[in-house]
Amino acid sequence: MAAKDQKQGGGFFASLASSLSNFGSAMQKSVNGLLGYEGLEVINPEGGTEDAEEEAQRGRWKQEDRDSYWKMMQKYVGSDITSMVTLPVIIFEPMTMIQKMAELMEYSHLLDLADKCEDPHMRLVYASTWALSVYFAYQRTWKPFNPILGETYEMVNHGEMTFIAEQVSHHPPMCAAHAENEHFTYDVTSKIKTKFLGNSVDVYPVGRTRVTLKRDGVVLDLVPPLTKVNNLIFGRTWVDSPGEMILSNSTTGDKVVLCFNACGWFGAGRYEVDGYVYNANEEPKILMTGKWNESMSYQPCDLEGEPLAGTELKEVWRIADTPANDKFQYTYFAHKINSFDTAPKKLLASDSRLRPDRWALEKDDLSKAGTEKSSMEERQRAEKRQREANKDKFVPRWFDLSDEVVATPWGEIEVYHYNGKYREHRAAIDSSNSVEEVDVQAIEFNPWQYGSLSAPLHLMSVV
Repeated sequence: MAAKDQKQGGGFFASLASSLSNFGSAMQKSVNGLLGYEGLEVINPEGGTEDAEEEAQRGRWKQEDRDSYWKMMQKYVGSDITSMVTLPVIIFEPMTMIQKMAELMEYSHLLDLADKCEDPHMRLVYASTWALSVYFAYQRTWKPFNPILGETYEMVNHGEMTFIAEQVSHHPPMCAAHAENEHFTYDVTSKIKTKFLGNSVDVYPVGRTRVTLKRDGVVLDLVPPLTKVNNLIFGRTWVDSPGEMILSNSTTGDKVVLCFNACGWFGAGRYEVDGYVYNANEEPKILMTGKWNESMSYQPCDLEGEPLAGTELKEVWRIADTPANDKFQYTYFAHKINSFDTAPKKLLASDSRLRPDRWALEKDDLSKAGTEKSSMEERQRAEKRQREANKDKFVPRWFDLSDEVVATPWGEIEVYHYNGKYREHRAAIDSSNSVEEVDVQAIEFNPWQYGSLSAPLHLMSVV
């Protein structure tokens, strides 16, 4: 909205978004000094200030655990806690960060439609809706596991597409992914940056996300908004993503600016998204409106952003049905990602599905999940010591570090490029008739650079 407000003086949705944003900012709900703790903010998205203290007593933590964890975490307020804090497995979901990256592919058919579309502005409607569609899944309040260096995730059997992701750096934590079908390629390098604020954390999506539509070679670059996770310790955890999402067509100069409204008192404005598709002259051509947890619609507009006479609002996307009362708030697609149904023949041993801690948590064995998580983290530290002693350098298998450095609103990122070796690897396996069928669940998780690294027995345990 900001781009249009500056150039066009506002419009139908610009004024609406502005009023809701101001309302949400003015009505923050907080409890400061609760139980003698300073700087504690508790926000009930469904209530007002009078509900905040009662809200603080809710959530998944027991009272004694809340108190203990708050005292431990106070020293980290204002810090980036991406990889500096060991978190209890009780707050995790049985999925890794690189698996979660694959959730963006649930509605990949929208990119197919964008590639087939003749209208350059409707092309951006489809593509930006695809980028927005993942936020329904991202509202989950469970934390995914941090990938082990060298860990991978493969996905096939969805939209005639292949997907490969790899953890390419441990400090800082970075992952890269590539997806492709006959209509598009998707490439991302991601480096999560956080700021811990006490009872909440801001998550900054430092990264370069690029989609190339194959028919015309159109290149689209995405800048998503930050995400705020509220009530981490006190209260019921919930997620919001206030700010702007910008999808730019670097080939033509067209762009989409979508405003994710902040949640106000009693849920006012929560989930709502409004914006415009602009041409290269920054003139609005199509307005877009909806909710990221329900659906998105579009309508042609005039230069003031008002709907064109004789046109109507049309729906472009609606979320698929979801399981009722799912423990981890998974969609059907999330369950599909986590299953071996989407695994290719001869799955890489470094695949996230095979992680013993993830697998144990999926079976609701928190004790074993915690033990396995600690064991793998210690093994990773041992490998780092070995690399430093040998003066070796970790080299990703499926992605190469380029000379490209991209500026984002939250810092620069070095870009990893897909090197094409996975395509060759998969083609060789799929064309071979000699590959024996194996029980993929029996494959031992192995992302390690040093397979023969000596380690205590408890560090080598697997499910």
